[in-house]
Parts: sequence; C-alpha cells; structure tokens
Amino acid sequence: MLFNTYEPWKFAFSKDLSDLNLAEKDSWGIIGIPFDSTTSYHPGARFGPIVVREASYGFECFNTTFNKKVNANFYDFGDSNVIPGNCKKTIDIVESNINELREYYIKPILIGGEHSVSLGAINCLKKYYDDLTIVHLDAHRDLADDLIGEKYSHGTIMRRVHELGIDSLIQIGIRSSSSLEEKFVCSCDNIKTFKSNQVKRHIDNILYYLSQIETPIYLTIDMDVFDFSIAPNVGNPIPSGISIEDMEHILECLSLKNIVGMDVVETSTNQLGDITAVSASKIIYDFLSLI
Repeated sequence: MLFNTYEPWKFAFSKDLSDLNLAEKDSWGIIGIPFDSTTSYHPGARFGPIVVREASYGFECFNTTFNKKVNANFYDFGDSNVIPGNCKKTIDIVESNINELREYYIKPILIGGEHSVSLGAINCLKKYYDDLTIVHLDAHRDLADDLIGEKYSHGTIMRRVHELGIDSLIQIGIRSSSSLEEKFVCSCDNIKTFKSNQVKRHIDNILYYLSQIETPIYLTIDMDVFDFSIAPNVGNPIPSGISIEDMEHILECLSLKNIVGMDVVETSTNQLGDITAVSASKIIYDFLSLI
C-alpha cells in the first residue's frame, strides 16, 4: 500500500492530459525552461523548474490568503528542450512550444530558467495580440541593447521585447539600472516605472494604475524583485526588494484583467525546500487560485 504519493516533476494540483485535443479551452499550461547559459553572476536557474514544482506540494488546495480553492484548469507539460550555450535557438524552441499550446487555446505559464526565456513566449503571443502590455516585476530593467556584445541575454530581454512594438511596458520593483537604460526609458513614451521604494510607500497608487489596463497582459516575474531575505538564491540579488504581501496585492489586482501568459524566472538553486523556490512556487499557486 502506498501513502502520501506525489509527482514532484509536475506542479501540484495539475490535471492529467493524455491528448491535447482533450484540453479544456482557455486552460493553462505549465512548461519548465531549464536554461541559464547567459547568467552573469549566480548560476543555477536551470534547476528552477525542478525545485519550484517540488515546493508546490507544500501548499493546500485551499488558499487561505484569498479564501479560494485552486480551481483553475491547468496542465503541466514538463520541460522544454533547450540548447545550452545558445540563447537565440532556445528562445525559438520556446516560441514554437507556446505556439503549439496556443493552437489548443492553452495559455502559458513558464517556470525558468533565466529571464531570457520569456522572450520566446512574448514573441509568440505578440502575433496574437497587437496591443499586448507587459507587466514586468524585477529588480533590474533588463533594457540593455547588448550585454558584453550579446543581443540575446538575461540583461537585454526587455529591450528585445520593447522592439516588438508592444503597447506598453510597466516595470515594477526596479532598483538597479545603467545610465544608458535610464536614457532609453526617458526616450520612450510607453514605459512606466514603479521603483521598489514606491511599491513600499504607494502600493495603492500602483494597484489603481494596474486596474486601468484594458489590453491583454503578459506578466513576467523575476524572483530578484523580492527582497533577498525572501528570495536569496537568484541570478542577481539586490537589497531592498518588495514583499510577499506586495506580490499578493498585485496578483489579486491583475487576476481581474486579461492575462494571456505569465512566467516566474531566475530561481537559482538546486536545493529542495529552498525558500526562493517556495516563494516562486507560491506566486504560481496564488495565481492559479485567483484566476
């Protein structure tokens, strides 16, 4: 007899699916992207999909924070193939994967992996939504035109996204950037910034701003947006980040909008039970509880 069995290679509470043709319309599909080849400081994000999934088994099906059960229709499709050392080809593979899910009306949830992998999903979704808004939670702007000569990198992801012609880019939790990135932001009229100290002091104003979004939204969350007392094991930790409570408020607000995809990236640890992995898993768990 077996007791308390679970499948740590799948996110908790995910539904089984043997045939994509049987997927429920407008459901969600989790894909892990075990890639960290452009990491410039702390490696290990390739293990993120494993540890974030495993941590999900510490949560109850009833989410007491929001007084809701996890009733979302979602499936876990495992990990995408990646090409270590080749960021562009990996992004192309991710785009192809998301495009296949879209053919069955399945919306993506990516577990990274470094932040560059988000571009694959956004590349795909931009073809479906001309007026796509990106809500980007991060300590860094990731708006460098190149990073040590590389156009495709965790530090250039939002520059490549902006070049797609998105409706707007909303950056929340920012507390580290270069002078060139700041100059670029000043030259654009569709980038809105809420720095980390603004989140702490004026969360209500930020929630009001988010509540006014009328376009489809792609939500991308770099775990270094949190203070490193909450998420220490990330690619580039920066002090004075946002809190779990801030994230809960933001997710609750955005859950009322038209989110067409999301990711949680930069969990850089291979340790089961790591607090960064638990925090990342909670983001996905809360999101699935709210939608």
